[in-house]
Amino acid sequence: MKIKTNLIDNPPEEGIASVVQTPLGRSGKGGLYKINRIQLTGFKRILDLKLEIRPFMVLVGANGVGKTSFLDALSILSASASGNLNAALSGFGGVANLLTRGRTEDLSFLVDMTVPGHEPLEYQLRLEPKGAGYSVSRELLCQRRSGFPEPFKHIDSSYGDIKYYGTEENRLVRPDWEHNPLETSLSQVPKMFRQPEELRRILATATQYHVLDVGPRAPVKMPQPMKPATLPGHDGADLVPYLYTLREAERDRYAAVLDALKTAFPYFDELTFPPVAAGMLAMTWKDRKFSKPIYMNELSEGTLRFLWLTALLQSPRLSTITMIDEPEVSLHPELLSLLADLMREASKRTQLIVATHSDRFVRSLNPDELVVMDLDDDGCASATWADAMDIDRWLAEYSLDEVWRMGRMGGRP
Repeated sequence: MKIKTNLIDNPPEEGIASVVQTPLGRSGKGGLYKINRIQLTGFKRILDLKLEIRPFMVLVGANGVGKTSFLDALSILSASASGNLNAALSGFGGVANLLTRGRTEDLSFLVDMTVPGHEPLEYQLRLEPKGAGYSVSRELLCQRRSGFPEPFKHIDSSYGDIKYYGTEENRLVRPDWEHNPLETSLSQVPKMFRQPEELRRILATATQYHVLDVGPRAPVKMPQPMKPATLPGHDGADLVPYLYTLREAERDRYAAVLDALKTAFPYFDELTFPPVAAGMLAMTWKDRKFSKPIYMNELSEGTLRFLWLTALLQSPRLSTITMIDEPEVSLHPELLSLLADLMREASKRTQLIVATHSDRFVRSLNPDELVVMDLDDDGCASATWADAMDIDRWLAEYSLDEVWRMGRMGGRP
């Protein structure tokens, strides 16, 4: 089947759709598409969790309350939109290994995306164990329309019965190409409508970053190939070419990186990029207290991790959703306030979701940026925005981290 490349802005209302030339990522009225809420069911300790997604949200709570599980669930949803669901689930040991123990027989996701000027677009996905594998038991992509009793369905599939809206037929049709049953229809159907394609793109590019490896042979400590790079890499393997690219092509962003480093480390002067072999670059750190530069493998763990995080948050190519797990590892507590400011600024360009155990990091946050995760009476994960709690009278006398430490918001061991 020939896949169409012209994207239609809105679902047809009377069987007729108009092609528009709006830049991908923005609505025709100039608004940004973004994920508005998520519901997870049956994922590890997350039996049933509904949560609003905001531009900058920090998950806090004791060990084992579902913070990392929430990020992992979003990563699986991302893989489902990019055609990598089977590989992602295999990495977790399969669907059966992810189910809430003894509480559910399937795993489901629901997200909706804000569409400026229109009703939200809603996507549902349900997975069930099937022998040693799994099946996509339900998939629905729909959008309510003003004046119509039923939502418009872009995708409506169950147990291998795949149906998507065909623009030529003006109705739901079955695919006439080979459909991979282990991947979602969202990742396989033709790219016909702009709004579903935006949802697919947002989910598919969601990126999770774990604690940076700074061991003796870690990539971030090694010379790196000279090449164009728009991100520093999950393991820092592209940090050097990325910062070099920023210096040459994104001067304002590179200057912001240097400003953050000078604020964090008073004696820092500049970064230099000496060639070390054909096509290879090193990076050195110049300190005003020393005449010779410091190479990357000589920097402390905390310095390397702060440099990597600062560089990441300045990238012009951040994915629409960026997830960072435990950014506070190895960082001096005094750096966490600066890191929170850098994240807050980056959240204007990405929906930033962070998981932390650090009360000092919480001190730098506002209640509308903090999600407290805890366990309910059944031992399953719950999540509550701090600004939805009755804590104003406590905040009149205590800082946010003190209110959390006192147990007034939950999320404590």
